[in-house]
Amino acid sequence: MAMIDRNFTFATNGTVTANDLHNLIDSATIYQDLITGQQPITSVGTNYELLIADGTNPNAAPNAVTVYDLFDDALTAGTYTNANISAALTYGTATGTRLVSANATITTGTITTGVIPTLTSSTATFGTTTSTAATITSGTVTNLASTTGTIATLNSTTGTIATLNSTTGTIATLNSTTGTITNLSTTLAGDFTISSGTGTLGTTAVTAGSYGSVSAIPFITVDAKGRVTAATTGTFSSTPADGSITPAKLSQPFTSATAVASTSSTAIVFTSIPSWAKRITFMMGSVAISTSDIPMIQLGYGGGTFTTSGYGGTAQDATTSQQLSSGILLGVDGNSGYQRSGFVTLSLLATNNWTFTGIIGHTSDTRVPRVAGNVGIGGTLDRVRITTNSAGTFTAGTVNIMYEG
Repeated sequence: MAMIDRNFTFATNGTVTANDLHNLIDSATIYQDLITGQQPITSVGTNYELLIADGTNPNAAPNAVTVYDLFDDALTAGTYTNANISAALTYGTATGTRLVSANATITTGTITTGVIPTLTSSTATFGTTTSTAATITSGTVTNLASTTGTIATLNSTTGTIATLNSTTGTIATLNSTTGTITNLSTTLAGDFTISSGTGTLGTTAVTAGSYGSVSAIPFITVDAKGRVTAATTGTFSSTPADGSITPAKLSQPFTSATAVASTSSTAIVFTSIPSWAKRITFMMGSVAISTSDIPMIQLGYGGGTFTTSGYGGTAQDATTSQQLSSGILLGVDGNSGYQRSGFVTLSLLATNNWTFTGIIGHTSDTRVPRVAGNVGIGGTLDRVRITTNSAGTFTAGTVNIMYEG
């Protein structure tokens, strides 16, 4: 295997002069067979040595350098603008971190998979056309553009994205806890839009303004989303229509109790009269008792106490009269054959003070007895009763009351 080119011919007599040797050395050439003819190896250790020439001194002998020192010094001090790395670039290990560069600049290229802990760009555009797995975990990106690609996950905890543009791409998940999106425009499905950072509600058919007044009633239509979709007004009259006000519509209506047959017992009681009642009408039809006593009405209060004294007034007919004392007498004389019919009206005069008046006739006399007077009771009236005023019992007839506020 030739190592040195032999381009000088010595004399045939075998004589070698010093000049011949000098010429031989000066014209010596190292051929590539010196390298390609050696035993090949499949891996290079960091301590393997290479011969390297000093380009500034062509007459100097070559120097030896290790593989480690060669790349460590070259990558640290040099700048390579057209480096193409097709294999995976790994930095950092389980026991430490390998710094690639604190101020690296990527002018053109594609990062398909990986994590960049801190990515800062002031004017560059980071675009992706087909990548769907790119992840930016922190840092500040001032201009992030995507035309057709998809950014699957974009996370920012403390960074700020000044401008985020997406025309046809999709941002699947956008998370921001403390960051700020200063300008966001998007088209939303529904009734709400965002344009240049301003949210706008969709309009309805309603004209802005006030509806309703002291003489106009507002009529409002609301949809399922709580929006007012129609608003008009209508007039109303302060005078109710004839027949529109009925006792049932009053807050304190005319109330009729349940009629009771007066055919047994010595007393019939009507309870649960409300405290707002201001007038009570006691009605009777064909009422008869088993004795000749005169039946009477008495007022009660406090859930069961009846006033049995202090009734002032008179019961009289054309020829006879009786002073009241223990109740409101329903006539001036008695007979077991009398069937009495008529009414007595009780009206609240003052607190717990009631006036009364009534007309009662019976089937056995052409005279029509009348009664009038007043009585004070010990509390708010809540019941009234009709009693036989004796040990006799009711034998015929019907009684009922009606009250109003």
